Amino acid sequence: MIIIQEEQSGQRLDAALTDLTDETRSTIQNWIKEERVWVNGQLAKASLKVKVGDTITYQTPEIKTLELTPVNLNLAVVFEDEDLLVINKPRGLTVHPSGTSDEVTMVHGLLYQVKDLGAFDDTIRPGIVHRLDKDTSGLLLVAKNKKTLLALQKDLQDRFIKREYKALVEGRVDPDKGMIEAPIGRHPTKRQSMTVIAGGKEAITHFEVIHRYQEMTLLKCQLETGRTHQIRVHFHHIGHPVYNDPKYGGKKGLKDGQFLHAFRLSFNHPTTGKSLSFEAPLPDVFENFLKTLT
Repeated sequence: MIIIQEEQSGQRLDAALTDLTDETRSTIQNWIKEERVWVNGQLAKASLKVKVGDTITYQTPEIKTLELTPVNLNLAVVFEDEDLLVINKPRGLTVHPSGTSDEVTMVHGLLYQVKDLGAFDDTIRPGIVHRLDKDTSGLLLVAKNKKTLLALQKDLQDRFIKREYKALVEGRVDPDKGMIEAPIGRHPTKRQSMTVIAGGKEAITHFEVIHRYQEMTLLKCQLETGRTHQIRVHFHHIGHPVYNDPKYGGKKGLKDGQFLHAFRLSFNHPTTGKSLSFEAPLPDVFENFLKTLT
């Protein structure tokens, strides 16, 4: 049960319930169409404007068992051996599926492309060591067996895996180098968003200026921790949101999503112990946009 507060008063029902849950707006709209949502005990339309004190109750559908069909996505494999692979994920591709969406994901492509992908306990995220947001491009590490997955997840937790990003943010960032240390947690009312909040999880982002433009700054960022949306939340917090970010206030000049790219990934191979480092060039849309800036 959810009780509407002042912040949601006047919103459409589907928008308010999206803010107050972890579900997407399209999922909420489907629930409403399926007559799974009640306002003050009455079935309601998505367009209903809610007010302070309204009580919303809803019934979630039974989570369906996912049967993933391999799909040929021609994923860009930067490195592969018998234990792991490094993928250069394009913008617009979600990493793994969920129980509430039928969209094709990177995992569908892995199942098609990696013939020796082992068996994992988590069948919808097989071998996924870490993730990138749908519209963030760049390097992702994938394990091909459980032993490697557990070793890499521990290295990630112990901060032995180095992940570096390039981010185009609004405004001229000063100084040349810095660190943002601010705890991140779920937004108290916008449940699909994260925010800097007291009591949140430790979050540390290091940054260095690559180039300053008149109204924007290109940065190199390194994650010390790996919170959801960390770079996007941290730079929004200090008044320099990532350009074109649809969720955290960036100016929206293009449809492709935030200008954030995981360009370098460095780690020790869990089997051989060899130090490995890989780089991926900026996507064309990112590189071409930089050429338009002065």
